[in-house]
Order: sequence, then C-alpha cells, then structure tokens
Amino acid sequence: MTVEPPLNLSVDELLTTTRSVRKRLDFEKPVSREVLMECLDLALQAPTGSNAQDWQWVFVEDPAKKKALADIYRSNANPYLDQPKPQRGDIRDEQIGAVMSSAKYLAENFEKAPVLLIPCLKGRPDGAPAGMSASFWGSLLPAVWSFMLALRSRGLGSAWTTLHLLGEGEKQAAELLGIPFDGYSQAGLFPVAYTVGTDFKKAKRLPAEQFSHWDSW
Repeated sequence: MTVEPPLNLSVDELLTTTRSVRKRLDFEKPVSREVLMECLDLALQAPTGSNAQDWQWVFVEDPAKKKALADIYRSNANPYLDQPKPQRGDIRDEQIGAVMSSAKYLAENFEKAPVLLIPCLKGRPDGAPAGMSASFWGSLLPAVWSFMLALRSRGLGSAWTTLHLLGEGEKQAAELLGIPFDGYSQAGLFPVAYTVGTDFKKAKRLPAEQFSHWDSW
C-alpha cells in the first residue's frame, strides 16, 4: 500500500486546521500500518514526565472488535448526545447544532473507520489529587495531540472522543482488547481515516483576550 507524501502545510496552518473530523472521514480508503507508525514515531517525540514513556497505543483493525468498541461508545454517547445543551450567549450557541449533528453521525458510523485507536498510560489516577492527576495525563496527552497533528500533516483525520470511558465502558473495552485495566488508563477512543479533501479551515473561536489573565484572575 502506497504511503502518500505529507501535505505542504506551514506550522501555523497545521496548528489552526487540525480539526475534530467526523463527517469527512473517508470510510472506504484503507489506512496502512506504515503511515500510522510514521505518525506514532513523530508523536513519541512529545514530552513525557521523567522521560518515563509509560504509554501504550492500541490500534484496532479487526471488524468485530471495532463493532464491539462502537457499541460500547454508543451505549454512553447516545443518551449524552440527546440531552439538551446549555446556552452560553455567544458564538458557541450558533455552532452547537452542527457539532451535535457531527457527533451523532460519528456515533452511528464509528466502526466504519479503517482503524480505531486507544492510547493508554501506565497507572490509574482515580481519585488522585489535582497535581498528581495533571502530572499523569500530562505524560500522555501531548503525544496524543502530536499524533493528531501528524495525521493531519499526512491527509488523515480523527476525533478525540472519551464517552466510551463512562460507567463500565472503559473496563469493557479493556476486556475486549486485553488491556490490563488495573494497570493502564485509557485516554480516549479515536477513529482514524483519510479525510475527504484536505482543505480544512480555522475554526470560529472566541477571542484570546476573553480567556487571558495577567498577574491575577
């Protein structure tokens, strides 16, 4: 399977156009292990606490296991997505309809993605103080985001989802894939596919000034 060359994106273009991709995932185009390993090699350059590198990356290609993961996801996602969403009185209210439509589409079609990914980190921060929890996830999440950036740079996309982790979902996923539940925490469930087109744009975000504080809150 041929690995396509990286897109010619500047750093700013890459950072501002890496989207949560749902409706534009190409469910028909195969994704090679070679391109996934290229992206993972790049992602593993991300910082990790004490250089521990205690991460593990579970890629799922088996159709039956993808369907089972999608069912776990849907059991949590469908009730959540059907709940009324808060009104915030700004641009986010205008976007929520499209976001929910996109999320429901992904829930309905999750197993169609060529590959699903669950990144894991050794340990369980359940009930840990804020500092320990921040340190724990800070040793994995930068690498996960780097993986999504690497996907984008090669014409692929994904969406960071966490709803399968609710309730018994994480344990069910662990049992399905042989992940040691007591020893490793899952960071999410990611559909991975080439995107339909590569012309993603900057998102409409609230201005940085609205979130900035200098010397005090």
